[in-house]
Amino acid sequence: MKKSLPALSLGLGLMAAATGAFAQEAAPAAAAVAEAAPAIDSGDTAWMLTSTMLVILMTIPGLALFYGGLVRSKNMLSVLAQVFVIFSLITVLWAIYGFSLTFGGEGKFYGDFSKLFLAGITPDTVSAALSTIPEYVFVAFQSTFAAITTALIVGAFAERIKFSAVIIFSVLWFTFSYIPMAHMVWGGGLMAEDGALDFAGGTVVHINAAVAGLVGAYMVGKRIGFGKEALPPHSLTLTMVGASLLWVGWFGFNAGSAGAANGGAGLAFINTILATGAAAVAWIVAEALHKGKASMLGAASGAVAGLVTITPAAGFVGPMGSIVMGLIAGPLCLWGVSGLKRLLKVDDVCDVFGVHGVGGILGAILTGVFCAAGLGGVEPDGYNMAAQVWVQFKSVIITIVWCAVVSFICFKVADILVGLRVSEDAEREGLDITSHGESAYNR
Repeated sequence: MKKSLPALSLGLGLMAAATGAFAQEAAPAAAAVAEAAPAIDSGDTAWMLTSTMLVILMTIPGLALFYGGLVRSKNMLSVLAQVFVIFSLITVLWAIYGFSLTFGGEGKFYGDFSKLFLAGITPDTVSAALSTIPEYVFVAFQSTFAAITTALIVGAFAERIKFSAVIIFSVLWFTFSYIPMAHMVWGGGLMAEDGALDFAGGTVVHINAAVAGLVGAYMVGKRIGFGKEALPPHSLTLTMVGASLLWVGWFGFNAGSAGAANGGAGLAFINTILATGAAAVAWIVAEALHKGKASMLGAASGAVAGLVTITPAAGFVGPMGSIVMGLIAGPLCLWGVSGLKRLLKVDDVCDVFGVHGVGGILGAILTGVFCAAGLGGVEPDGYNMAAQVWVQFKSVIITIVWCAVVSFICFKVADILVGLRVSEDAEREGLDITSHGESAYNR
């Protein structure tokens, strides 16, 4: 026994040395794993919470007031109600099934039901898409995009559609147009696999909503007196206030799409300032040359045109590229609400297609040009300008075709169920009273 003690001591010593050496080797590996593990960042989280609130601001009251000022006073409240209720409804549907079908799976057109009713998400769950913020924050941020996109559509057929038809259409369209488009672009679906660039929603939001609005304007029909009598906006003051709130809220929309408080957010932020300002100036200059006067409505519409155009490009193009895009967007969208609108022979009350459709298409395609490093942009891996522009063009065509077909079906279903249009008497009296039993203004 005494002879075995030295051997035992030697063995224990060798084991301890080996264990220490192993621990020293394992320590760096463990540290690397710890560094790579997703962790909530308070700065990123604070910025994304702020961005979410900014997008809510741009919808209610921003979009509601912008559209409300453009209609006649007897229909002001109806537009406010439609935007407000759509926003409320879609955010709820987003939590029930929208988020899961958009970000819960890896299909070409839809996700799956793995996150139905937000299953599996807790306050400590980190977003798979954005690894430095809680998943609940990502859910909330994306819900505002779904809601404002659906609400954008109502400006095209305002002043003559039934409130019940708007709600039925909104539920169907959100389910069969917004969700698959968002999944295809942002959820790893068809267009994401193709390499399409859409930083904050040129295809998903603006073209998607604009095409739906155009289809709706045709299917609901023109307002009584359209083309025969003046149907002027009742309050350009409110429209200007709404446009200003849209501009402020758009910083959450664009810079928030960076997903973090970082340089990408800063780039999107300055581009949102510059493209918008350039488009507003370019619009009123073109308007003054064409009509002899620069209008407040033109300045506000030009600003929105710039916001729309820079949306898909905000985090990919440089500041000078954003200015060029804004300078092109102003006159082009002015033509969209005048010359193109006459060619289409459509009663698009708030020029949803002329601004969001034309601007969205322009922005989506020019993103493929101005993201070039030689033009100050941020190139994707393996970038080739001609190839990227072709990918961007394909994404525009897919969006237009998908949305047009789905929108037609959704409007047709609403028409069969409740009818799309109010009676002639109700339209003449105004939707505030006939649809909601109250008035925006007391006489």
